[in-house]
Amino acid sequence: MFQEKTAVVTGGGAGIGRAVTLALLSAGYNVVIAGRRLAALEETLVKAGDDGANGLAFPTDVSDPDAVARLFEETRKAFGRVDLLFNNAGINAPGVLFEELTYEQWTSVVDINLTGSFLCAQAAFRLMKDQQPQGGRIINNGSISAHAPRPDSAPYTATKHAITGLTKTLSLDGRKYNIACGQIDIGNAATEMAARMAKGVKQADGSVNAEPLMDVDHIADAVVHMAGFPLETNVQFMTVMATRMPFVGRG
Repeated sequence: MFQEKTAVVTGGGAGIGRAVTLALLSAGYNVVIAGRRLAALEETLVKAGDDGANGLAFPTDVSDPDAVARLFEETRKAFGRVDLLFNNAGINAPGVLFEELTYEQWTSVVDINLTGSFLCAQAAFRLMKDQQPQGGRIINNGSISAHAPRPDSAPYTATKHAITGLTKTLSLDGRKYNIACGQIDIGNAATEMAARMAKGVKQADGSVNAEPLMDVDHIADAVVHMAGFPLETNVQFMTVMATRMPFVGRG
């Protein structure tokens, strides 16, 4: 079961995380997939076919420090090292007016999107620092929202802007340990989370318009591409988006 490289993918039970897991398994990685629902993680490995034998499903609440510590300890025990972390787990809050947003809605998004990314990155960083050969790569899922907000999206947008700061800091702090960190900013991948885009979403001028989507497999290919560089090379930021989505321009 041991292969040359091992990846950890959070939020691997659906959407982008599932697509990236399947692509990494196909590319020859061992992949430990984390998420809240074991059944969904196991379904991902079933979809991988024979490649699924090189995967390990590990139920994890990424906002729980103890759960994250167990995830990375079990990864070390199973595969000996971590070469790649795809920090992907994320949630959104209901699209309500900012003044009506509750404290609980705010913290639930911050706990998963930002604190969860920090906890997983720190655990991976520690392993990558201590393992031999030293080093590894962390890829954070940023989102188009790391650049520009949608209406009524304060928690999600704030956490994704913060992910950019985390990415830059890890890029700097990781240099001395041969740890590279980059970010992929995704716009309108066709997943369950983004399906509402095709039905019509609120725009900056208050109108509601349908937006185009792109195949999630293109995101998976991009992550595998970023992961494939030698550690002396880093894709610092990559934006992959549906070509006609309303991002570049005035709104």
